[in-house]
Amino acid sequence: MLPVVALVGRPNVGKSTLFNFLTRSKDALVADFPGLTRDRKYGQARRGERPFLLVDTGGIVDEANGGIDEVAMRQVDLALEEADLVLFLVDAREGLNAADEAIARRLRRIAKPIRLLANKIDGINGTLASAEFHALALGEPLLLAAAHGTGVDQLLHQVEALLPAAPEEPENLVADGIRIAVVGRPNVGKSTLVNRILGEERVVVFDQPGTTRDSIYIPFERNERRYTLIDTAGIRRRSRVDIAVEKFSVIKALQAIDRAHVVVYLIDASEGVTDQDATLLGQVVDAGRALIIGLNKWDGLSSEQRQIVRRQMDLRLGFVEFAERHFISALHGSGVGVLFDRIDDIYAAGNRDLPTPLLTKLMLEAQEAHQPPLVQGRRIKLKYAHQGGSNPPVIIIHGNQTEALAESYRRYLVNFFRTRLRLQGTPLRLEFRSSNNPYKDRPNPLSESQLRKKRRLMRHVKKR
Repeated sequence: MLPVVALVGRPNVGKSTLFNFLTRSKDALVADFPGLTRDRKYGQARRGERPFLLVDTGGIVDEANGGIDEVAMRQVDLALEEADLVLFLVDAREGLNAADEAIARRLRRIAKPIRLLANKIDGINGTLASAEFHALALGEPLLLAAAHGTGVDQLLHQVEALLPAAPEEPENLVADGIRIAVVGRPNVGKSTLVNRILGEERVVVFDQPGTTRDSIYIPFERNERRYTLIDTAGIRRRSRVDIAVEKFSVIKALQAIDRAHVVVYLIDASEGVTDQDATLLGQVVDAGRALIIGLNKWDGLSSEQRQIVRRQMDLRLGFVEFAERHFISALHGSGVGVLFDRIDDIYAAGNRDLPTPLLTKLMLEAQEAHQPPLVQGRRIKLKYAHQGGSNPPVIIIHGNQTEALAESYRRYLVNFFRTRLRLQGTPLRLEFRSSNNPYKDRPNPLSESQLRKKRRLMRHVKKR
């Protein structure tokens, strides 16, 4: 198992910046906005000789404020419990303050190695600026500029010395496995569903839209199979996104859709199916991802309300008829187990190997059952089919005049292939290729004898 290193400190001291630098990624949102990070974010450090798991945490604040700050602090406590080493970041430019002293007292109570980092020393006298941090009694501060990588080599050398001995065969805990993105509008229960699947309070849940601001990647194992759950920020209509942080959150959520193998789209059944749900599901279909639709808070609806929601699903979401629908309660757990059990089958459907003989046979059966329409008096002929990709499955069909094939017939072929191949839960794409006549634009010069024969024939026709 990889050792765990936790980054802690008050808000806006550069924890996420250091996380991104050490992991060689842009996974953690970075902005001049206090309290941006609220959940634990994991990543594998890709610098230095010794691999370790890095945990980015929310800024430590006064829990007496209550509300979401108190909930976010539980995530920090969980990160401290599982950490083998704690990196405590302070802001060298702002100097020592009461919040840093309170955090230091808190950290001294845990029996974990702690390293003090004085960040943001670029452009100032770091030695002079960090002198007052000796009062925290956590040793000599290490001077650092996370944004530029200053002092990182020295930091990695000290981290490797403080980490526990590596096992003989270290396990890569950040292996992806099946990536599952939980997507939806704000406050529909995405984080509650993630916690229910994991069986622990892994991400912050609070009755306030916009609680999750970043996409949280959570590796875990179930039945000896690896998965990565992605808790995403709620996506609102563009006209309602008015602050830069939320715009970046939406970008992160859309990137999570693109990186996922399976998307679980959550709808608040008590609010019904909205236009925004249809728009977001359209983006999932455009990305070609396997899809499960979960109607959350189903247990709180009357039978009449359930019938209304079902009719809305049929009317507004007919373009995702391939997606399975699951009626669940993320809070109480009803239906969640069945939903998760279907992920393996849907992932397998999106990544199936489709033999060329089978696809060609099905294509010919489809033509026999329903012939393509005529184009300028000529019948379109489809000759053979083969697989062109997976996740989503792509079938390439070769024939003549395929560019003139009607959209209705294309939809017929998609439904035929999906039904016969049992591709439930995944979109299916068809690509058509027309064979080219190599002599189409080439002149055919006649020989002298052919020209004489043509002239005799023309004279004969004129006489008649």
